[in-house]
Amino acid sequence: MGLFDLTDLAVQRGLEGAALEQEVLSNNLANANTAGFKRADVDFQSALATALDSPDPEAALRRIEFSPRADTATAMQADGNNVDLERELSALTRNAVQYETLSAIEKTRLGMLESAMGAS
Repeated sequence: MGLFDLTDLAVQRGLEGAALEQEVLSNNLANANTAGFKRADVDFQSALATALDSPDPEAALRRIEFSPRADTATAMQADGNNVDLERELSALTRNAVQYETLSAIEKTRLGMLESAMGAS
């Protein structure tokens, strides 16, 4: 077993997914008034859950590639844009809380490791 375990890897990959989701949501908001723009989404939570449920979660976590997907299921406005400002702001807030939580977990785990090594 290495210095960092499966939990560290899962948290790190979660941080990567949340960071990408923040970029995508910000892009959605920036294009709220762009005719024909289709919002996108990143479902990193499902990808993480699938990887953690696999027979070899460490390998599965290392192979995950998060990517934005266009949302073609939501209702379109007259100009073809499907960005709902309230939905995007709510998702941005939810994602920020997830990112902060993952950051706090990682900070705590690294603090415990630092303590175990005798560093101050």
